Amino acid sequence: MKKLPFLLFAIILCNFAALAQTELKKPEASQAAKVSQRIGLTDIEINYHSPLIKNRTVWGDLVPYGKVWRAGANENTSISFSTDVKIGGKQLLAGTYGLHMIPEKDEWTIIFSKNYYSWGSFFYSESEDALRIKAKPLSSEMQDWLGYYFINPTASAVTFELRWEKLRVPVLVEVDVPETVFQSMQKELVHINGFFWQGYNQAAAYCISNIIHLDMAEKWIEKSITIQKNFTNLTTKSKLKALQNNQAEAEKLSKEAMELADEAQLNSYGYQLLSQNKNSEAINIFSINVKRYPSSWNVYDSLAEAYELGGNKKSALSNYKIALSKAPEAQKSRLNETIKKLEKP
Repeated sequence: MKKLPFLLFAIILCNFAALAQTELKKPEASQAAKVSQRIGLTDIEINYHSPLIKNRTVWGDLVPYGKVWRAGANENTSISFSTDVKIGGKQLLAGTYGLHMIPEKDEWTIIFSKNYYSWGSFFYSESEDALRIKAKPLSSEMQDWLGYYFINPTASAVTFELRWEKLRVPVLVEVDVPETVFQSMQKELVHINGFFWQGYNQAAAYCISNIIHLDMAEKWIEKSITIQKNFTNLTTKSKLKALQNNQAEAEKLSKEAMELADEAQLNSYGYQLLSQNKNSEAINIFSINVKRYPSSWNVYDSLAEAYELGGNKKSALSNYKIALSKAPEAQKSRLNETIKKLEKP
């Protein structure tokens, strides 16, 4: 009887050891891979497994024509979008999707399935489709392994393509960048940025520059001014009023903004006008800065640069020389070189 507890313990220990045995990690025949791309604020990522040809006939054999294919190997190939996008001109909501394809000789069907978690295409159901589009297969250089690539990125679009054997299949993804930025700013303004005037001003200025959601821009700029009225947000509101064809209010706000501006703000505004090729307006701003801050070397330097860009050498030289007389040692070499260049016949 004394041996019974020992035997029971031995049986339990053996069973536990059997259960504890698992497969040790080894390389997969089709290795895991992923690629990603950001367009604007939109992140796109493709996760897949990459099979090799291994002397097999791929299209029409290993990958049959006319049948749903997992567009990779092993698990479901998946593609995710952090914001809403357009695929082939059709709307697709933000999220993660199973990526399947139906190959044909002349035209493929690209499928974005709401089911991204199944194993391959074995459990695929058309009822779970979020979107289907058509794509044209194109010839390509020989590639032994299946791969996904992002190509031809622009400010608002990118193409992802499948490449394998001597084919590539491109799919265009388009992003409404201004709208996604607007939505992102909305979210940011209910966090820490919502306590300060700068965030509301930046959001309003973005809407104004892209001519979107002007009703919201007005609410945001009013909130910014309520927190702290200053040159920057009054200037933003002035631009909004001009866009709304209220020129009298725009000019009134611009005048009020100018009265609040300090040297750095006026200087920055002047260079902003220069970047917009509004040379005469920039000269006016820099001239106001000179009158307000006559002891600053930098205000003369900026005014001289504006005159130089406008082709007025005489006024440029005059202001560069005043800047030189007031400038710190670190700036004198540059100013001297500029003056010498302008004095050459």
